[in-house]
Amino acid sequence: MAKEKPNMNVVFVGHVDAGKSTCVGREMFDSGAVSEQEMKKLREEAEKNGKAGFEFAYVMDKVKEERERGVTIDLAYKKIMTNKWQITIIDAPGHRDFVKNMITGASQADAAFLVIAAPAGVQPQTTEHLWLLRTMGVKNIAVAVNKMDAVEYKEENYNKVKEDVGKLLKGVGVDPEKTAFIPCSGLKGDNIYKKSENMSWYKGPTVHEQFDMFPDPESPIDLPMRMAVQDVYDITGIGTVPVGKIETGVMKQGMKVKVLPGRTGTGVEGEIKTIEAHHETLPEAPAGDNVGVNIRGVGKKDIARGDVICEAAHPVPIVEEFIATITVINHPTVLAKGYTPVFHVHTAQVPCQFTELIAQIDPRTGEVIKENPDFLKNGDTAKVRIAPQGRLALETQKDNPWMSRFAVRDAGSTVAAGMCTEITKKK
Repeated sequence: MAKEKPNMNVVFVGHVDAGKSTCVGREMFDSGAVSEQEMKKLREEAEKNGKAGFEFAYVMDKVKEERERGVTIDLAYKKIMTNKWQITIIDAPGHRDFVKNMITGASQADAAFLVIAAPAGVQPQTTEHLWLLRTMGVKNIAVAVNKMDAVEYKEENYNKVKEDVGKLLKGVGVDPEKTAFIPCSGLKGDNIYKKSENMSWYKGPTVHEQFDMFPDPESPIDLPMRMAVQDVYDITGIGTVPVGKIETGVMKQGMKVKVLPGRTGTGVEGEIKTIEAHHETLPEAPAGDNVGVNIRGVGKKDIARGDVICEAAHPVPIVEEFIATITVINHPTVLAKGYTPVFHVHTAQVPCQFTELIAQIDPRTGEVIKENPDFLKNGDTAKVRIAPQGRLALETQKDNPWMSRFAVRDAGSTVAAGMCTEITKKK
């Protein structure tokens, strides 16, 4: 069996009508990830629903359904093969789902395409999307200027978008000079997989070629082993099988591990008996792999979604309280001291209380704008103190960025996103 190409997770972000799904669907169809037959079915379905031209968008919607039904061990993602990578595409419908996908989903994005519609240009949400990418640690961003067919493939329309988005990129600390801007049309197929004949003025890569131009994802295999548990299955003949993604380090057969916080908060110790991915048994699995494991000494009642399987020699801290940098994204009023929403950290969901608003900071420079603000509103970035109301395994950005990020959710929407900078461990 040929060694599989390494995986890279790429998220497509953009305003609701920017045409993200169409771009992704077109890339999948033109690159052969979706068959002619499948496409024909989707085209008929689109026409039947009075949505001619939406067949490409349907590709992604179908993947979403598959994904919701799919079992975590064998993620039902469509893969795109490039020269270098096996690309897993994360489609982010609105930013609400996007944050949820990024944080509790099956992946952290390694790179992102920001999709902007040429006729509409920058939208209010564009800034927010960029902030989210930044907060979530996605540094590699390319911009797809879509729907060029709707502006007659004119270079001046493209230049206008490039200028406006460039300003926003600077605002979040990304150099627009080093960022790829790709004029394209998902609907017509220009510069997605195939080079466009309608824009001879453009000399850069297609969307497909850009995948290979992103820098290699950082692989955190040198950090201590951490696996965030997504689900726990009871499999006949094997026993208890937790499944999830290895966030950092390398898991090995025979490794002594600890499950934290576990039911008691002090954790349960065990030893890795078997590791399985895609129905194959592996001697070891590095960060980035989605696996199922069987652990000697760990039964059904010892482990649940949200627990972290760690190297016993380097366990993950359980926090009494922590300090974090957060950006408020979507709070209905203002965020004040005493607020207790649900924090989504790796696969855990734990209610946490904001016990102190330490300082409002300028996100671009990190300088303090205001000490101890009374409240925070949408768009504000701040340093805050937080007390978990349950057991929470978390690390600092410095020790392990992969285990430091979180989203704050309340009543079905993402209120804020952030990362942990300091920890007080539970005694």
